[in-house]
Amino acid sequence: MVATATPGIDRRYAGIATRGIGLAIDAAIANGGVLLIAALLSLVTSLVGDLHPQWLVALLAAAGWVIALIAYFSLFWTTTGQTPGMRLMELRVIDARGEPPHLFRALVRVVFLGLAIIPLFAGFIPVLFDARRRGIHDMAARTTVIHAPTMIPGP
Repeated sequence: MVATATPGIDRRYAGIATRGIGLAIDAAIANGGVLLIAALLSLVTSLVGDLHPQWLVALLAAAGWVIALIAYFSLFWTTTGQTPGMRLMELRVIDARGEPPHLFRALVRVVFLGLAIIPLFAGFIPVLFDARRRGIHDMAARTTVIHAPTMIPGP
């Protein structure tokens, strides 16, 4: 599927397979980073003393995990338009002007990405039928994901 987001530039919308692989790579990177930080904090607290009550520990860990994932996706989307997983799959998220989304749009996208994942990834079903291959999170943030091959500079 070819579309023109910017006059004179052809854009191919990304399908569900490449997006899914990119998301899996990003999930592994982000969750691996959170796991590493949690292990370091666990080591420090074991030396200093445990935090009580346990529900507070669980609440702080969950909040830290959510904040880290939101920061990971939002910062990559707003700065370069692609996360490391998207870069490996040669994908980029853009807004209607063909630019990386601004912070508010990226935050809306990441919140709706979580909501799209919760019901067994049902929020990705529209990617199979939408003309621009957008999921629920893309529709809510008014973004699209396109193929963006890396340009190798010539001699």
